[in-house]
Amino acid sequence: EVQLVESGGGLVQAGGSLRLSCSASDFSLDDYAVGWFRQAPGKEREELACISNSDGTTYYADSVKGRFTISSEKAKNTVYLQMNSLKPEDTSVYYCAADLFGIASMISIAGYEYDYWGQGTQVTVSS
Repeated sequence: EVQLVESGGGLVQAGGSLRLSCSASDFSLDDYAVGWFRQAPGKEREELACISNSDGTTYYADSVKGRFTISSEKAKNTVYLQMNSLKPEDTSVYYCAADLFGIASMISIAGYEYDYWGQGTQVTVSS
């Protein structure tokens, strides 16, 4: 079964950092754009960042520019989201998604569909 798996979530104090990982179990991410999203209870899903593994281009939502960094390690078939200067309002469930032959900027298109999604990892930032 095709699967994306997120890891790295947890509890951190405000101002701290976390690095989330998104790995694929049964397929190579080389031809995929991989995006990170989050959704808090009662709120809409929010796109955060995306990387196109084919050419390395990235896209960031304004809300995370300068604090979050997306990167890819092809040898480990993993995409990371480094999150710095975390705030209590960053508390959410974080998901990754993969889009075959995708373009990083497409993450900003409302309703754009991705091929695969992970189960999510909880990030809690305490004040």
